[in-house]
Amino acid sequence: MNQSISDISSGQTLRTSREALLRAAEEPDLSWRVLGTLSTFRVLIAVALLALFFIAPEQRVFGDAFPTLFWISAAGYLIFAVASTIALRRRWPAASIQATAQLLVDIGAIVILMHASGGISSGLGGLLIVFVGAGSLVLPIQYPTILAALATFAILGEQAFSQLGGLSSTSNYPAAGILSAVIFALALAARPLGRRIQASEALARQRGVDLQNLSELNEYIVQHLRESIVVVDDDDRIRLSNASATQLLGATDKISGLPLRSVFEPLNDYIHEWRANPDLSSHHEFTVITQGSNLRVTAHLAPLGKDGVRKGPVLVFLEDASLMNERVQQSKLASLGRLSASIAHEIRNPVGAMSHAAQLLRESAGLADDDRRLTEIIESHSSRVSHIIDNVLQLSRRESSRPERFRLGPWLEDFAQEFSRTLELQEGEFTIGSVPQDLEVRMDTSHLRQVLWNLCDNAVKYASETGGILVEVQADRIQGQGRPYVEVLDHGLGVDASTAEKMFEPFYTERSGGTGLGLYISRELCELNRATLLHLDRPGGGSIFRIVFADPDRWESE
Repeated sequence: MNQSISDISSGQTLRTSREALLRAAEEPDLSWRVLGTLSTFRVLIAVALLALFFIAPEQRVFGDAFPTLFWISAAGYLIFAVASTIALRRRWPAASIQATAQLLVDIGAIVILMHASGGISSGLGGLLIVFVGAGSLVLPIQYPTILAALATFAILGEQAFSQLGGLSSTSNYPAAGILSAVIFALALAARPLGRRIQASEALARQRGVDLQNLSELNEYIVQHLRESIVVVDDDDRIRLSNASATQLLGATDKISGLPLRSVFEPLNDYIHEWRANPDLSSHHEFTVITQGSNLRVTAHLAPLGKDGVRKGPVLVFLEDASLMNERVQQSKLASLGRLSASIAHEIRNPVGAMSHAAQLLRESAGLADDDRRLTEIIESHSSRVSHIIDNVLQLSRRESSRPERFRLGPWLEDFAQEFSRTLELQEGEFTIGSVPQDLEVRMDTSHLRQVLWNLCDNAVKYASETGGILVEVQADRIQGQGRPYVEVLDHGLGVDASTAEKMFEPFYTERSGGTGLGLYISRELCELNRATLLHLDRPGGGSIFRIVFADPDRWESE
């Protein structure tokens, strides 16, 4: 993390203030904007002068002294204005060269048009104030003074030429002098103002770069946080998510801007229910099934609205519960390992001795029927205690899996025959649904047999509580992912929500005579083979226990 930030600060992402100022100097946006505005103004002035000249020839405002010179100069000035506009769009040549050339042409053209319109009294000389003043904003400090001097000499020269040539009987040197003084003053004052504007723009650009750097740094930090973050707006649309959250939700592309329902529907439904029910907890656990993995994810919801109102945007912290469960499981296994060793030595031998003694007592010839019933009770409960010890020992050892790839259909048929024969089920009480012929899975067959046997045995027991036994096993592939699965469906009473959250915990049971380890061991064996065990409510009553296998092709490639 520290190395990554140092890389950013060294130049890969962040830029320094010096680089920002250099870029501002290399790209004088102010110069191009001013020149663009001048170019537009130049075109409008030329068009307006030509329009005034040709629309009302009998009442000409300008060009009455030398009409031909006026319209030729105005037309040439318009052509130059269009050409300079094209050069500005191409940004060639440099801004200072274009500004100097354009101002020289402006001075010459305005003075000629002023002369053709009767001299200083026409008022056209005032246009030089605009051109020289605007040009002074973008030119180096010595240029505006030179151009102002050229404009002054041109104005005074035109006045002297008109008087000496007999073109004008009256002279107006005071007006020409005042105009020249205004041009000089504006040229000298505009350049410092232009430098301040350019400095302000450079500073603003630097602040923009700093803000962009800060935004990129914030984005980098959010994307590389270990915590998985998703921000959902009040329309349940994802506004922000980092890479960790995208991976946890099983998405392959960026999910920002997408509806949450299209990415992970269970979380969307829970947020919707959470908004409507203030008493609902802000923490919930989900099982995410993706193409490559199975995860149990805990979502922590934090409202971003005022005073914690749940109707507004929601910040969702996603946590991989599998990692925490794995750590807890390792601690449990270590404790169970020590406990199982004590059980093996301290409990198994006395239980075996009691069971053996009960068997010998039951074989006694003079044993009454009531006493024989007591010996059966001793044997039954001794067997139950021995079964509990076997489960605990198996859980503590947790042997590594030996997965193999096989076709699921034939294997299920063999399993169904063995299971039905062992439990002495009648025809139709245990059925295997349609299974694709090419459906293959990869798992330890002994583990799959143990898990499926436990699920089917529970299904038979719960189905018998409703007055009839009907257990179905079916298999297929998950749509859109292609991952194979097999599920056991029963017609029992079903499982309520509170029980569904606890049934996979060790030693939890609601039935007398159960150890509370069957489903826990089954899920552990599935996870050992990169599969997952899920519980679903069956429409119409009953339960569905689904084993979702890992993609066998993906597993082999890894």
